Amino acid sequence: MIVISFFLCLMSPVYILLFIALYFALLLVVSYVTSKDSDNASFFLGNRESPWYVVAFGMIGTSLSGVTFISVPGWVEANQFSYMQTVIGYLIGYFFIAFVLLPLYYRLNLTSIYTYLEQRFGKWSYKTGAFYFLLSRILGASFRLFLVATVLQEFVFNTWGVPFEVTVLCTILFIWLYTHRGGIKTIIWTDTLQTFFMLSAVGISIYLISKDLNMSIGGMIDRVASSDLSQMVFLDSFKEKKHLVKQLLSGAFIAICMTGLDQDMMQKNISCKNVGEAKKNMITFSIVLVFVNLVFLALGALLYIYAGEKGIDIPKRTDLLYPVIALNSGLGMGLGIMFILGLISAAYSSADSALTALTTSFCVDFAGIEALEEMERDRMRKKVHILMSVVLLVVIIALKYLVSKSVIDTLLQVAAYTYGPLLGLFIFGLYTKKAVRDPYVPVVCALAPALTYVIWKNSEEWFGGYVFAYELLAVDGLITFIGLWAISQKKPLSTAGGPS
Repeated sequence: MIVISFFLCLMSPVYILLFIALYFALLLVVSYVTSKDSDNASFFLGNRESPWYVVAFGMIGTSLSGVTFISVPGWVEANQFSYMQTVIGYLIGYFFIAFVLLPLYYRLNLTSIYTYLEQRFGKWSYKTGAFYFLLSRILGASFRLFLVATVLQEFVFNTWGVPFEVTVLCTILFIWLYTHRGGIKTIIWTDTLQTFFMLSAVGISIYLISKDLNMSIGGMIDRVASSDLSQMVFLDSFKEKKHLVKQLLSGAFIAICMTGLDQDMMQKNISCKNVGEAKKNMITFSIVLVFVNLVFLALGALLYIYAGEKGIDIPKRTDLLYPVIALNSGLGMGLGIMFILGLISAAYSSADSALTALTTSFCVDFAGIEALEEMERDRMRKKVHILMSVVLLVVIIALKYLVSKSVIDTLLQVAAYTYGPLLGLFIFGLYTKKAVRDPYVPVVCALAPALTYVIWKNSEEWFGGYVFAYELLAVDGLITFIGLWAISQKKPLSTAGGPS
């Protein structure tokens, strides 16, 4: 049990909740301003008026989330800077999104990107793709919010005896309140604000920790670069999980799936005025994201150096290292408050867009909202928004009893199984001219993750000690692709075929 400092016991809960309240009030003001005269078109696509540079900046916070904010720095001791290999892979994937997927989505004028699958293959393929998005995003958003709620519970609400379930309920309620009217039109701007707070928190953390260690910024960079924690490239054995080629390929496929085939992330991109601006957004965002991830890893190395010099015990769950130092090491109220603001910014910037995307996908892909009158659309959207909020609440509470290791590692492993069928469906649609026997598609997409799990479970025995990293996502996609080929048939290709 972490010993709460004098600052935390007597001052932090009150001050932290005060700053959270002020921050939340600011989000409500932004929501009020941006949701004026809003309708369903505003909620789903922001009337296609979102400035590309605002979308790009806000997407940084959405992509990083609370998982990167806390879990990546805590991951450094076990994995050094090997995560940068995956991040460079992300860059490859983002360029594929910019030059292949975005032109397709704009050409077909999509609201839900999964309607492409209906135009290309049929109803069952469309519903299967949408289902896997819902599953993927529910789990992804829940993992992210779970981590943030855990930190708030550990360092604030346990002091007052507030149950974890109440902490999660309040978090979900706050997000629902400022997204239920404006949707994506509001989120474009709240994400920008939240990204600013998150990156500011990291910058201030690095500055204050370096100052306490009597290091200049240049000295800090030299100290981190010369430490054993900063090894970035791993080429020793291809069987190892951290090998460069495996990480690059994993990163590329993760980016394509978790961004390019994800309604949450693409909903922001297709809210830009045209495909040219959407491309500029994606390219700018992807390049900046490389440097931002490097800063997070540098922060992680600095946290371990600081803990070593100050005699701070490393928590059993390394996800808690950053919170322990920010809140319990005596670096001052300023760092504690900025950490909490950065934390909730990271949480809200990913969860609010996820909630909106889940609502959009369910309404468009399953509830047939586009066939309804405007008043009925509005009523249905609001009901679904509440439903998705409740689903997130239930899953987050369940994760409390299921997750025991690094959240980012668990999140990326889960993504391999839930995004793999989407990868196979889209790649088959884009790069073959075959149709499929549509009713069999759900069977293929159910068997592929199951076979992938069997391969992962037995890989060391079957493949001479080979350990899969996140390239399992590509394996899942490949099995799906092969399965689709097996149920394919020769028919004229629809107008929604490959990239143009």
